[in-house]
Amino acid sequence: MVANYNGRRFVSVENTANGEVSAKTFFEYKQKGNIISATYSGGEIIQGTLIGLVREDGCLEFKYNHVNSKNEIRGGKCVSTPEILPDGRLRLYESWKWLDAEEAEGYSVLEEVQIRDI
Repeated sequence: MVANYNGRRFVSVENTANGEVSAKTFFEYKQKGNIISATYSGGEIIQGTLIGLVREDGCLEFKYNHVNSKNEIRGGKCVSTPEILPDGRLRLYESWKWLDAEEAEGYSVLEEVQIRDI
């Protein structure tokens, strides 16, 4: 499945304990060709950005960086697998890894929200 992410908004609905995004973190995606980018903020995240590619199999592969509420700059890499929900919205199953000394890994789920849902 290959979807167009331009203008889509997502919120985290599930995350492992070592992650920093939460149900208060909103993502706004843009897409040009197979290049995706997004900004995100809310909850523990003051400001974040991501950039990557939509692969031929429809999965997203990207790197992310953000500043958290402790004024730390954190970053990592992620692969997201999309699913189309019965109502047409997208759900992203994410497998990520911090790119720091510990290189801890985690798993999260994002779901598309409509503007009226925010």
